Amino acid sequence: MKKIVLIILLLSFCSISAQANEDNDQTLRDSLSVIDEIMNSPDQEIPSELISQAKAILIFPTLIKAGFLVGGRYGEGVASMRAKKTGKFGPPTFLTQGGLSFGFQIGAEAIDLVLLVMTQRGLESLLKDKLTLGADVAVSVGPVGRHAEAATDIGMRGEIYSYSRSKGAFAGVSLKGTVITTDEKANFAYYGRFFKAKDILIRGKVKKIPESGQQFIERLNFLAPPKKRK
Repeated sequence: MKKIVLIILLLSFCSISAQANEDNDQTLRDSLSVIDEIMNSPDQEIPSELISQAKAILIFPTLIKAGFLVGGRYGEGVASMRAKKTGKFGPPTFLTQGGLSFGFQIGAEAIDLVLLVMTQRGLESLLKDKLTLGADVAVSVGPVGRHAEAATDIGMRGEIYSYSRSKGAFAGVSLKGTVITTDEKANFAYYGRFFKAKDILIRGKVKKIPESGQQFIERLNFLAPPKKRK
């Protein structure tokens, strides 16, 4: 009887783990779709000069915001950081985002959100177990379109730039107070170990990257290549 129960528990765990990995794979695919579509939006794309200088990128393919006077938000996404030597993006770490907002806001919406980390301070904030936008680090709405390319020293004007694409109707959207944390459960399901963001992005503890992660890295480096050295 105990053996039967053990087999059932093992099968249940495998089923849950397989579903979690499928969810992670989908998050990676959706994240690539978001950055691909934003980078290919006529006159609304992230300036190539800006994204080439970004030290790290965070992508939340479906951030849900809803509320009436008091709003709430939740989303799952990924982050990847450029290697200092090569400038190429590395293994993704999975994240969650949540928080409350106050003021005039009516309705609900789902948005795609991209955050570009531009400074060392912003990068250090990202590596914390919990990052609060607007408190731990400043976040600004990023410039868009080809005209922004001419801005002088554009990459040093903000710590983190945000780009969002709305899918619904909402008033009073703000990222201030948004809390970003490492999704250790998702990292465990994907890599087989409980990794924090720093373990993956800085410490190089990921030794084997699943195929979907390799495809994510390859495509991300194609869409957002590093700044060319003179």
